Amino acid sequence: MMSNDLQAEADCMCCASCGITKAEFEYELVPCWVCNFYLVRYCSEKCHEDHWPQHEALCKERVLRNEILFRQPENTHLGDCPICLLPMSTGLGKSMIQSCCSKTICKGCSHAHCLHQLQQRQARVCPFCRHTIPKSKEEVDKNNLKRIEANDPVALREIGTERYHEGNYEESFEYLAKAVELGDIAAQYYLGHMYQKGEGVEKDEKKGLYHLEEAAIGGHPEARYSLGSREWKNDLIERSMKHYIIGANLGHVMALKVLKESYKWRDVTKADFAGALRGHQAAVDARKSPQREAAAIFQATQAGNAR
Repeated sequence: MMSNDLQAEADCMCCASCGITKAEFEYELVPCWVCNFYLVRYCSEKCHEDHWPQHEALCKERVLRNEILFRQPENTHLGDCPICLLPMSTGLGKSMIQSCCSKTICKGCSHAHCLHQLQQRQARVCPFCRHTIPKSKEEVDKNNLKRIEANDPVALREIGTERYHEGNYEESFEYLAKAVELGDIAAQYYLGHMYQKGEGVEKDEKKGLYHLEEAAIGGHPEARYSLGSREWKNDLIERSMKHYIIGANLGHVMALKVLKESYKWRDVTKADFAGALRGHQAAVDARKSPQREAAAIFQATQAGNAR
């Protein structure tokens, strides 16, 4: 089912040539058959032909964009753990950002390093830069401030997301926009949603789509899944499946589940679904290590004891 916001957006969408809206038109408005850009739709072939001189440049740009958009990234936006050099696991609790150096370390390496220090009775230091681990929130905040002042994109993104969850959208947008300028992929994802929802900035569907696509190109699985959902809701099933396949190959669980359901309805071929299954399993296996398994067991034990 389409959300109320998306339904209202779809009803307001109009033919790029004659201006008739979907609500006024008896049939579905269809996107340009060349570039499949869902923000440019037509009510008839004649309108498509009439509007071609105005759309041609954008159409060619979108065709080239599609070639980049649908390439399979080698890894997620998180890259590899700088300690064990294995691909980072996605999801909550799988990694942690060090406030001293802004490096993201997998929980396996963090847990193993912590155990080693306890066994050797050493002072706790960062497993990457060897700075002393902060002992209080004040020290963490002080480290973060230093990184922000140094224009560290990770620190800017983290403070941006923190402000977002506090409801301070304007300040959040400023931090995230700066992080995007400095090349942070995750910030692209957040910025895309803020543009689409009009949070902290004037609502702009095209800019929102651009940032989501940039995040997806950079290997952000959630951005890829969001694009797949978006294409699905705009009846662009083939494009939607491409996004879900790429997401599944990056280890995204929900993308694989959607593909499983889509296979039942024959929206994805057997060969593509089988390939996505293999790709997903390969991504999961590549992220496994004894240290990460030990960290997961420790986390589960701690969570059980806390209940």
